[in-house]
Amino acid sequence: MCRLTSVTGSFSAHLVAAHLYCEGIDAQLRGAVHGPYLLTMGDMARVDVFVPEDQLDDARLVMLATAVDEVLAAPGDWAGADRRAGRRWILWVAAALLVLLLVAPLLRLVAASL
Repeated sequence: MCRLTSVTGSFSAHLVAAHLYCEGIDAQLRGAVHGPYLLTMGDMARVDVFVPEDQLDDARLVMLATAVDEVLAAPGDWAGADRRAGRRWILWVAAALLVLLLVAPLLRLVAASL
């Protein structure tokens, strides 16, 4: 087994391993994967991803393709776009409530005059 890369945290390591498994590459995680400490940082959180030596070049190609895909992703695919869209509906709801609060007294006046 040869070390492919090191990542910080077990979640990131499991994502890398799952991506490699999907591409047909065996991967092993070594390090702070299932350690006794829930909150780790720095070198304590480092997890090494190992692959078989005969699959090392394929694994490097998968990692490179993933990095290129992240760089070339459209702005709508970025995480920040989802947060902005999530905030936008709050503004629409607030605007609708404001309109209702302004229109309701006018409708009462019109109904009272009829």
